[in-house]
Amino acid sequence: MKLYSAPGSGSSAAHICLVEEDIPFDLVKVDLRGDRRLPDGRFLKDLNPKNAVPVLELDNGQVLTENAAILQFIADFKPSAGLAPASNTFARVRLQEALSFVGTELHPTLGAFFDPRWPQEARAVLLERFAERASYLDGVLQESDYLVGDRFSVADAYLYVVLSWCPMLEININRYLNLVAFQERVGDRPSVKLVRHA
Repeated sequence: MKLYSAPGSGSSAAHICLVEEDIPFDLVKVDLRGDRRLPDGRFLKDLNPKNAVPVLELDNGQVLTENAAILQFIADFKPSAGLAPASNTFARVRLQEALSFVGTELHPTLGAFFDPRWPQEARAVLLERFAERASYLDGVLQESDYLVGDRFSVADAYLYVVLSWCPMLEININRYLNLVAFQERVGDRPSVKLVRHA
């Protein structure tokens, strides 16, 4: 199994989860600032027509893209690790809900700040949108330590990675005490420490 990932990007969530589950895999680092050429000479677009990471290439040659799909695949690859509730349960639907929220509401909102072409007025709107999402998440995390109950899941890995962009974007989350505690709690996990220094 190969994970194509860019350090610090949303694809780091898959990296964290593979490490959590102690699944053997090869990490292929992709430079998103350049031409996205892979070490084997191909371009990322040859592997994923969306020209984005993460990409999970299975040993049989099949390719998965998109965080929500890859993270659930990883969780189901080794269910005993407990990174997702069992399939066909309401708890699993809640996990999918959390993954969807992070992937469609939070990731694109914060990700937009990395594009310097956004005018100041648009950035102000994005900050308002982020504040709404952060407030919602802070409320969720007031009820439990993690997004889906009291156990770390693939959704938490994804949320952690996206929120880790806030300091470099100069977005202060200190007023969201539960988010701050969540970041500290997840940041202390050995898998997260290992991926941060990879």
